[in-house]
Amino acid sequence: MSLAVVERRWRRGTAEIRARLQAAQTAIAPTAFDEAAITTLPQPVQRYFQAVLTAGQPVIAAAHLVHEGTFNNSANRVRWNAFSSTQLVIANRPGFDWDARIHMAPGVAVLVHDAYVNGEGMLRAAVFGVFTVASMRGTPEMARGELMRFLAEATWYPTRLLPGHGMSWEAIDDSTALATLHDGDSSASLDFHFDERGLVDAVSARARDRTVGNRLVPTPWRGRFWNYVLHNGVRIPLDGEVEWILPGGPLPYWRGHLRDVTYEYATRGPYQFNQ
Repeated sequence: MSLAVVERRWRRGTAEIRARLQAAQTAIAPTAFDEAAITTLPQPVQRYFQAVLTAGQPVIAAAHLVHEGTFNNSANRVRWNAFSSTQLVIANRPGFDWDARIHMAPGVAVLVHDAYVNGEGMLRAAVFGVFTVASMRGTPEMARGELMRFLAEATWYPTRLLPGHGMSWEAIDDSTALATLHDGDSSASLDFHFDERGLVDAVSARARDRTVGNRLVPTPWRGRFWNYVLHNGVRIPLDGEVEWILPGGPLPYWRGHLRDVTYEYATRGPYQFNQ
């Protein structure tokens, strides 16, 4: 089988996953940011929205992201490989598909789908898109882990962090708040850490399921964000790093740069992306 045929099959798979995402999309209301909606939130969360949104900002219904960076595919040491990826995010019902190519060696790539669709978490990684090296889906643990990823990455589509549609906040201290997102039978909670400017500089979890061989092992986890810019009326980070917190110290596994992001808004009806 030629690589061209394999690539076409992989793209069809991507299109099918993203069609399912679109089919599960539901309406969002209100369709614009109103500061009155945040007056009862914890103070650091109010400061965050005041820093990243302006009154009347349209609510994001979908986002298409393009990343590049490095990925560490080792479970116990650092071994970085370059990656490039596209990602479709649907705000409500929460969902995403991360379609990545991790370049393991000259001419050798692992193709990855990491997704949360209609309440189901799924992961597939295959060398050249053919030889499967990881495949998991359909368990409650997968759903929780993927919903946790959706919540952590909402700094790239920040109107999804506004209260409502399953999203809520609880105070922790002057610079930290607990965010919880409910979706169907799944829920995810993360601590959001805010800097002196009111921006999210880290998110963390006391336990997130980490893949070790064929097992999922609950492990402390942290993501960091920086290099904020104003883009289409919202302030978002361009750079980030994600790591497991192991007994021997942090093990980073993703370092990425946001090359591009395109938004569709709730005021413009259902999201359609021309692939």
